[in-house]
Amino acid sequence: MTNANPPVVTLDIQDNGVAVVCIHRPDVKNALNAQVREALAEHFRALARRQDVRAIVLTGGEQFFVAGADIKEFAAAGAIDMYRRHTEYLWEAISRCPKPVIAAVNGFALGGGCELAMHCDLIVAGESARFAQPEVKLGLMPGAGGTQRLVRAVGKFQAMRIALTGCMVSAKEALAMGMLSEMVSDDQTLPRALELAAQIAALPPLAVEQIKEVMLAGADLPLESALVLERKAFQLLFDSKDQKEGAAAFFEKRTPQYRGE
Repeated sequence: MTNANPPVVTLDIQDNGVAVVCIHRPDVKNALNAQVREALAEHFRALARRQDVRAIVLTGGEQFFVAGADIKEFAAAGAIDMYRRHTEYLWEAISRCPKPVIAAVNGFALGGGCELAMHCDLIVAGESARFAQPEVKLGLMPGAGGTQRLVRAVGKFQAMRIALTGCMVSAKEALAMGMLSEMVSDDQTLPRALELAAQIAALPPLAVEQIKEVMLAGADLPLESALVLERKAFQLLFDSKDQKEGAAAFFEKRTPQYRGE
């Protein structure tokens, strides 16, 4: 029997340890509503606990990533109503996921869609992708990290231009200003993201997770404090079986078998 209400977010876990999370609201260009945010949070919380998942690809499909928030849900809302929604807890499920997350962006990544991409650790974009924070044109401002993550990614002057004008930024511009990890042809966006995810998934997961944790936590610390954090995490990994396996495989000239132990 045909499902009359297909899920707005789908999950596919591949044999190589890569999970693919796909937003599916094509009729509204994947606009983020409460249902999508809650489904994303549910999937990411579950994936964070799965030992068989080592990397995650987040995509919106071949035509568009996310064309923004669903304006119908907040057009008439008041401040207390927005406060009580506590959407920050849903976003945190993505930003605090210990697994590396790769955004595969085709088409529009606007407003909440741009913020969603910036919650990820790497962004692979098709050459036709477009990014923007157009909230100012609705009398608003970015509210899910669009000012803070953007300025950390591209610096004050580009971030100010994007947020204050609401202008559209091409993938080529975004790559040049440091907003993207890679730009590829549109038909290679998801394949390249999956390729990167597979490369990461084949590496020792404890080391991968420590690299992500230390880089993100250290970015907002004074350098000396961040270096202490890095050093302690480095030392901790010497108690892992994967570190011993990596060293043994190097000397024995064979492919290491990492188990996350």
